[in-house]
Amino acid sequence: MHTLMESLRSAFQAIRAHALRSFLTMLGIVIGVMAVIAVVSLIQGFSNSVTSEFKGLGANSLTIQSYLPRKDRLAGKVAKVTPDDLLAIQRGVSGISGLSPILPVGRFYGTVKYRNRSTHSRILGTTPGFALSNGQYPDRGRFITPDDDLHHHHVAVIGVTLVKKLHLPADPLGHYIQMSGQWFRVVGVLHPLGQILGFDQDNRVLIPYGTALSLQDAAVVPDIAIQLNVNHTKQMDAVVARITEILRRNHHLKPGQNNDFKIQTPAQLLGTFTKVLNSITLILGGIVAISLLVGGIGIMNIMLVSVTERTREIGIMKSLGARHRDILIQFLIEAVTLALIGGTIGLFLGYGTGLLVAHAVPEFRGAHVPLWAVVLAFGFSGGVGILFGIVPAAKAAALDPIEALRYE
Repeated sequence: MHTLMESLRSAFQAIRAHALRSFLTMLGIVIGVMAVIAVVSLIQGFSNSVTSEFKGLGANSLTIQSYLPRKDRLAGKVAKVTPDDLLAIQRGVSGISGLSPILPVGRFYGTVKYRNRSTHSRILGTTPGFALSNGQYPDRGRFITPDDDLHHHHVAVIGVTLVKKLHLPADPLGHYIQMSGQWFRVVGVLHPLGQILGFDQDNRVLIPYGTALSLQDAAVVPDIAIQLNVNHTKQMDAVVARITEILRRNHHLKPGQNNDFKIQTPAQLLGTFTKVLNSITLILGGIVAISLLVGGIGIMNIMLVSVTERTREIGIMKSLGARHRDILIQFLIEAVTLALIGGTIGLFLGYGTGLLVAHAVPEFRGAHVPLWAVVLAFGFSGGVGILFGIVPAAKAAALDPIEALRYE
């Protein structure tokens, strides 16, 4: 224990004696650990943000939409979930609620106008069930009613982004906005949802599904998405199987043919997102590992220089009775100490960087450093110190005391 404490004291003295050189030596470790901690904290915050959004959809919700592999789309094949599919599910599936179609008006974004201002927004036709299946209700005014849908009323429920972009009054209820050459009366403002994956969820307009159908080309069968809730999660598999059976029959798919639609739960969507996030983490981890490798090589080079500079000191220590392992431990501890100090500085800098980015970018709110990341950072730093310090330490320990004392 005494030898260990003396080695630590000697290591700190050597680091202080060459402060600038020691700092430059640690720089690679500092940058590497800082990058690891910043990336981990931001990914944790991003993951928590997205997970909370998916949880808001509810564990018992389902989304149905058309789907074809890329090669089939390139081959010119077309898949659609149609209003007939919606009716078939409505009539043939029990144990569900909040059934709502989603029909985009325009391919991606449509133009919304108010007086002399205009902006691009996602315009969706849906039914009253949308509020239930998504858990989204207006903060002000009301939602779409069955009467709106049945009689194709020109009413709209808008997100708060539209209120800001179009400079609508603080209370926009009763004001008219223009879309697809038609005027719509604002009857509600949705509760703000914020952004997810860079997508502004508040930049949208909801209109009655029947009204949206009337704005479409009557000769073209629309492709819709369908959302619904399963009343009891135990029935989830049975409901999915029944919907699959109905859609395959409606789409005239033969046994062995792949589905031209997909049925997804929030858990499946979250699972897909998690896989992508894990892949990104691995790639970034590989890039960061290179920085730590460079830092380790820097430590090894400086320690080799230190061994050369302190050759006479090593000779004196050996002549006074220092053993092979005492010299080995002293230089190894010095290398590990350098790495751990660099790791500590990198930890604080990385955490601070993560907090700054999280403060500036809402998607990363909730950024934090988990305990495993701290242990990993210090473990990796210490490992780099041992790995790249062993060669200089072994060289120092192997010096012949007589030759070391003669060294000039």
